[in-house]
Amino acid sequence: MKKVGTLVLCAVALAVAVNWRAAPVQAFGEFKKEFDKKYVKDVNDPQITPEEKALAEAAGAAKCGICHTGPEGKNKKVRNTYGAALDKLLSKDDKKDVPKIDGALDTVAGQKSDPNDANSPTFGELIKSGKLPGKDPPPAAN
Repeated sequence: MKKVGTLVLCAVALAVAVNWRAAPVQAFGEFKKEFDKKYVKDVNDPQITPEEKALAEAAGAAKCGICHTGPEGKNKKVRNTYGAALDKLLSKDDKKDVPKIDGALDTVAGQKSDPNDANSPTFGELIKSGKLPGKDPPPAAN
């Protein structure tokens, strides 16, 4: 009986481990690569504007935090406002589709950063001003 209990416990632990590793996470380097190619300039370029330099430095520090929450975007399961807007247009199947990624970046750039505030800047306006486009969502109410 003791062996059966140990076997069941091991099976449960294995099932939990497999499901934990298979959790869907949409954090793809291809999306960040295209964001960087489109918006992030070389900080050593002598013709870089102060806004472009600020964005380049912020994007370098943010890493995955351009679209995800937490320090450096460590919480890949939760998207900030910019990442949520992109998520409506892209899926993991699009990670190799550069034209689709580029089109989604263009579409989202024209969207208000706060859809509940008609006076909020667009994501593109934030980027042009040297700021990261996304903000972490407010904490969930308990």
